[in-house]
Amino acid sequence: MTTPTLCPHFDSPHAFFGRNGGVSTGIYTGLNCGPGSGDSPDNVLENRQIAAEYLSGSRETPLVSCYQVHGAWVTYTVGDWGEERPKSDAMVTNVPGLILGILTADCTPVLFEDAEARIIGAAHAGWQGALSGVLEATIAVMENTGADRSRIKAAIGPTIHQPSYEIGEEFRARFQDVQPEYARFFAEGRDPNHFQFDLPGFAKHRLKQAGLRSIWMSDIDTYSSDDHFSFRRTTHKNEPDYGRQLSAIMLKP
Repeated sequence: MTTPTLCPHFDSPHAFFGRNGGVSTGIYTGLNCGPGSGDSPDNVLENRQIAAEYLSGSRETPLVSCYQVHGAWVTYTVGDWGEERPKSDAMVTNVPGLILGILTADCTPVLFEDAEARIIGAAHAGWQGALSGVLEATIAVMENTGADRSRIKAAIGPTIHQPSYEIGEEFRARFQDVQPEYARFFAEGRDPNHFQFDLPGFAKHRLKQAGLRSIWMSDIDTYSSDDHFSFRRTTHKNEPDYGRQLSAIMLKP
């Protein structure tokens, strides 16, 4: 497996995996970790065990992920729920040896860590989740568990970047209706009715506004990277489905 993307500021085992490695084939070729895809369940399970072994040294370490719904629900996680995935877009735990996994294919994965309190979090922040407050909600649950936001570090993983994220006027209006200053996250597009949205920049802004002092950001654009799955690229290529890459974090036992 090619070394995944890592945040240099984290103490906890973590990784922003791409599609390199793994056993899936066809349009899912590589390390597709998404049970919601049309890939073979056996391949997805094997890929998740490969990722678990990379993070923990054991294929059997539980790796939990949610049924992501593009909202702001956060689940406090204490054990392996198997296939009974809760409808949620973020997780928080203080249980060692439990891997929290976020699945994306253009949306923004964000990992969190308060190393002193030994509390971690992981969030799926597409534009809907970011706008509705999933990042702030994750921080709040971490604080309720004993973290201090002045110590929480965040890492924004590979996601679709502004040059690849074309949207229409109605999309931009939804953001400006919430906060007029959000206009700065939209650059001019190919004509007056189209714009380019800075999703990772918006996520970083929300984290800063929430009081986080340490925010790292990957420079990888999933749309233009052949090493990552991309929903938008798949759509433009008229492919029937797409894989999901995993972003994951674990407290050391």
